[in-house]
Amino acid sequence: MGDRPTKRKKPSLAEVAAIAGVSISTVSKVANGSADVSDVTRERVDRILRDRGYVATKKRRGSLTPVVILARDMHSPYSLDVIRGAVDAAGPAQIDISIALYPNDAQDLGWIDEIQAAGKRGVIAITSVLDDAQRARFDAHHLPLVVIDALSNPDESTYSVGATNWAGGLSATEHLLGLGHRRIVMLSGLPTAMASRARMSGYLAALNMATVDHEPPRVIPGDFTYDSGLEEGLALLSEPEPPTAIFAASDFQALGVLEAARRVGMSVPDDLSVIGFDDLILAQLASPPLTSVRQPVDQMGAAAVETIVALLGEATTRPRHTELATRLVVRHSTTAPRA
Repeated sequence: MGDRPTKRKKPSLAEVAAIAGVSISTVSKVANGSADVSDVTRERVDRILRDRGYVATKKRRGSLTPVVILARDMHSPYSLDVIRGAVDAAGPAQIDISIALYPNDAQDLGWIDEIQAAGKRGVIAITSVLDDAQRARFDAHHLPLVVIDALSNPDESTYSVGATNWAGGLSATEHLLGLGHRRIVMLSGLPTAMASRARMSGYLAALNMATVDHEPPRVIPGDFTYDSGLEEGLALLSEPEPPTAIFAASDFQALGVLEAARRVGMSVPDDLSVIGFDDLILAQLASPPLTSVRQPVDQMGAAAVETIVALLGEATTRPRHTELATRLVVRHSTTAPRA
């Protein structure tokens, strides 16, 4: 019996680095397709890898591209709906999604370095307030960044996905005017958030364009939370002449208003009409079921994945900002005001 052929051993990254005269980190970047390596170095390292039969881990696992989603918490139905839409779109796109939470000390840019060192190829940030230094660090690592529902105005280099917040604020207010309400108050949420300002602008535009007499616009700033809606609702409903309708910039605020009405003995919608924004599952489960402006939140997650795929493919025609349409879903929390 002749000698068996010797099976060729796959070289380690350290061995390839020594042959090529570069660092192990550089070899890893070339093997996994990272962009921040010069063409000359990439060609030399890639030739050595091919000659020695090296197969990158990413390719052995089906060429999935690792992308991380940054979320504020894992309790918000909004974030979970975004993630669900992104995960649904990731499979066909050969994207491997992982989830991470924003660090407590986001000003320490080391957390961005760790994302790059972990081999991530792109980042999707939900309701991000990333500053210029953080965005610059992502750019320095050649990590495509897509922001969903940015709280602050993205710079010209940032790609973002959002919804038609102005149109949503307009349609909610027009619905209340059409029912006959003339004393309509808006709970605007965070005054610094882009979505808050756009929804408030839609509310103001609807009142400004109204052909019927109504009381002057009234906007109450606060937060997007249940507690904020409860506190603001209790204050408003305790006034001598409370509003007949409240438009809240989030479903959570609207749910707080429903509880405020219950506490002061007011009936929704007979004594008070309430509209929320987002149309999360909680809106359907509320008592009464909540009229709300629906954001296609899962589609926003899918659109973010599509944008990441386009950027990784070096597409240059992708729009910087993608806006998906909102629509008003009428349920049982709104009706005509009492005579």
